Amino acid sequence: MQEESKTPVTPSFLALLAQGQSGTGGLSILVLQMAAIGLVFYFLILRPSGQARKRHAELLSKLKKGDDVMTTGGIVGKVRDIREVEHEGAKEMRVTIESGTATVVIERSRIVRVGSSAPGAPAA
Repeated sequence: MQEESKTPVTPSFLALLAQGQSGTGGLSILVLQMAAIGLVFYFLILRPSGQARKRHAELLSKLKKGDDVMTTGGIVGKVRDIREVEHEGAKEMRVTIESGTATVVIERSRIVRVGSSAPGAPAA
C-alpha cells in the first residue's frame, strides 16, 4: 500500500484554497464597488458643479445696465456699461462697474452675484 502524505492545514492554506474557488466572485465585487464609487462621485461632485455652472451662465446672460453686482474680488457696485472687446484674438465681455467714487472694468465672468448686495434681501 502507498502511504499518503499528510499536509498540515494552516490558515494560509485555507485562504489559498478559498481564493482558488471564488476568483471570479472577487472580481465582480470589485467592479460593483468601483461602479458605486463612480456613482457617488457623479452625484456628489460632478452633477452639482454642472448645475451651478449653468445657473451662473444664465445669471450672466441676464445682466443689464443698472444691476447691482458683486465681483469675485468683493467689489459691490452698479453696472454702468457692458461691451464686447476683442483681446488677443478672443472676444470678451467687459463690464464697467461704479462702486462709490471708483469705476472698475472687469470681465463679465468675474461677477458672482447679481441683484441686491445682501443675500436674501428683497430687490429694490
